[in-house]
Amino acid sequence: MSDLLSALLLGILEGLTEFLPISSTGHLLIAQHWLGARSDLFNIVIQAGAIIAITLVFRQRLWALATGLRERENRRYLARIAVAFLVTALVGLPVRLAGWELPETVSPVAAALILGGIWMLLAERLAERKAPSSEITWMVAVLVGLAQVVAGVFPGTSRSAAAIFMAMLAGTGQRSAATEFVFLVGIPTMFAASGYALLEYALARAAPGGGVPAEAWGELGLAFAAAAITGFVVVRWLMGYIKQHRYTVFAYYRIALGAALLLWLPTGG
Repeated sequence: MSDLLSALLLGILEGLTEFLPISSTGHLLIAQHWLGARSDLFNIVIQAGAIIAITLVFRQRLWALATGLRERENRRYLARIAVAFLVTALVGLPVRLAGWELPETVSPVAAALILGGIWMLLAERLAERKAPSSEITWMVAVLVGLAQVVAGVFPGTSRSAAAIFMAMLAGTGQRSAATEFVFLVGIPTMFAASGYALLEYALARAAPGGGVPAEAWGELGLAFAAAAITGFVVVRWLMGYIKQHRYTVFAYYRIALGAALLLWLPTGG
């Protein structure tokens, strides 16, 4: 298989799985077992391609927030997005610099998929016992930020799953409201992560004797575009789906995928 086709397939897979609560990391782990491993820069930047999809899907909502700053509710909502992002940045950056992250190998990813699926089933039932609410409180914003850090430390957790269900448990009982907030927080979060990865890559390339291989920018650009297009379709579908359905099917899928990873792939990587 050509490298361009491999990059295209990985971009499509990223767009399909980034926003569904099923872990894009777990799926890319399986795909790269056959399509070849890619750099951390590649994996992070194609996530930013998927975030382009979020920006396009919620463009009217973002425009309304940006142009409606005179309204107190819009200012409060934007402030909560900012708080969630700052919590992720202020806690997540030291965690990353300290190297506190499990390896993206089969065993930890599979365990996170299975445990996360079980937790999703329990969390959704607990959230449904509360009065449905679309309010995003300060506590929800802080916990969503922390959930994103946890997802970064434990590959396979799924950023969207961790943050959405944390928001639902913290009081935002409406699935659509919790999902929209988490997706909007993901815009600055993933763009910042991509920018940080690009900076790390540039510094490593500039360092004497760094030995960092050159990135295949054509393949990365193709994967970026594929992730953006596929992600747009997936998000539009998901926002309609969750208005009338639970996340249960995704929880069962996670459990099945985690079990398959343990059974079918070598545990070393």
